Amino acid sequence: MMKGLKKWRLFSLLAALTVFLAGCGQEGLSTLLPAGQVGKDQFKLLMLSSGIMLLVILVVVIIYVVAIVRFRRSKLGEDFVPKEVEGSHTLELVWTIIPVLLVLLLAVPTVYYTYKLSDVSAMNEVNEDGDSENLVVDVTAKLYWWEFEYPNLGIVTAQELVVPTGEKVYFNLLAADVKHSFWIPAIGGKLDTNVENVNKFYLTFDKESKDVQDGVFYGKCAELCGPSHALMDFKVKSLPRAEFDKWVTAMQATGEETTDVAAAGQGEELFQQSCIMCHATSAVGEGGAVGPNLASFGDRNRVAGFMDHDQENLVEWISDTQKQKPGNLMPSFGKQLSNEEINSIAEYLMGLSVEK
Repeated sequence: MMKGLKKWRLFSLLAALTVFLAGCGQEGLSTLLPAGQVGKDQFKLLMLSSGIMLLVILVVVIIYVVAIVRFRRSKLGEDFVPKEVEGSHTLELVWTIIPVLLVLLLAVPTVYYTYKLSDVSAMNEVNEDGDSENLVVDVTAKLYWWEFEYPNLGIVTAQELVVPTGEKVYFNLLAADVKHSFWIPAIGGKLDTNVENVNKFYLTFDKESKDVQDGVFYGKCAELCGPSHALMDFKVKSLPRAEFDKWVTAMQATGEETTDVAAAGQGEELFQQSCIMCHATSAVGEGGAVGPNLASFGDRNRVAGFMDHDQENLVEWISDTQKQKPGNLMPSFGKQLSNEEINSIAEYLMGLSVEK
């Protein structure tokens, strides 16, 4: 008796926790709190399919309960024989037509939104001056980081995607090594990045990222791609168009800077000696670098995509990259450089900013 009572208490507690925890979720990461029109459209489909599922479950449960309550042997007797319904055309029509209607109810809006959300015909539209009318971002997924190139603006960045709010942003998705998948849960559904072909789609960002927790939307790789797949994150900053234009101007200005060897600090000198072959500190140019572009490293939300953005973590990352993110292609410098030298490089990188 007591054992059964404890089981029911545990079941009740788990049921209550399920209800309360269902409302939990980080705004910048949850598909249930969409912050873009694409995500909102997909959320409608989610709610529609969930509603149909719950309706079917409810009907089945009601029929099951009615059958148990009304047709108990203790009530009707051991000799009771239920009415035969085999061959009933009415019943056969009912349980054929109802599922068809439910499938159509789900299929019609699904097909509509599938074609609507895959329409990228406006990606290449240009104005009278030959300039692109829409923002296009070329996304390249690499082990284990993301490169974002703005071909019509002449700039490239990494790990943090910066976009304007209130307009469609078109994406060309490609993988440089193995299959990955580009996903910003709060903004829209995921789409694979392949090595062989370019996938295209668009997203809209209706909310400024500064209004959400941590000031960014979180992006993920949604395709198992190796030992550090779970750490292949990126961040998204959505800004009003005026602020986005200022950011673009600041990024383009990084191409005008020249390194004065005489005035360079120790960290910059060491960076030029050890890191410049893989990492650029100018955002001007094309993508395809071996390592992430670091022009705006000081403005980022995370180190290596997942560590808190501070100098201490950056030192740990430079010293032993494989310990932090196994399988990545960046070499560790803990044995090549002294702690003082690594700290100097980290201090230099933390100062690379276009927003401050």
